[in-house]
Amino acid sequence: MANGNFQDQAELCVRVQTLRERYAPPKSDHTIEAQQIVDALHQFQECVRYLRTRRSTGAVLNLSSEADVQDAVYLMLRPWVHDLAAENPTDRIANRYTIKDFISPKAQTVIEIKYIRDGSHGKHISAEMHDDIENYRHHPRCQTLIFFVYDPNSLIPDQAALRRQIEETRVYGGRSLRCLLIVKP
Repeated sequence: MANGNFQDQAELCVRVQTLRERYAPPKSDHTIEAQQIVDALHQFQECVRYLRTRRSTGAVLNLSSEADVQDAVYLMLRPWVHDLAAENPTDRIANRYTIKDFISPKAQTVIEIKYIRDGSHGKHISAEMHDDIENYRHHPRCQTLIFFVYDPNSLIPDQAALRRQIEETRVYGGRSLRCLLIVKP
């Protein structure tokens, strides 16, 4: 009788597996990598230029705040970064919530968007970015942190120095965090 139970269990397992395969959601082989996101973000200015010049009535796209830039980036990326999620609070850190602008769990990438609003902000953006790096260094779904900085009035005094400070791979307890910087006028 023990043999009968074993055969029944084996047959049941095969049937369950068949049902799983038949009714499983379709597998998406659409994968995205951080570098593809970076490549797309480098096209931001071309997208903005197109929208601003395509009609005789003037600017169709107004980028006057960080929220405006976030919206434009989201509209640019979302059609092909299918898991792009906007504005999700991360864990509470030091009695405050950090808001990540966008995350792609498949790409293990967070995109932090900055809008340089005045000269003082341009001079101190490095400190803000270092705070973000500190907040994301242990985030389980963040292997790449992309800073997308919209600086329409060129208020960052030394972009090369900022790039040297930000763009590097950091290692925290054996886990790496790659930081990238994209600055667009």
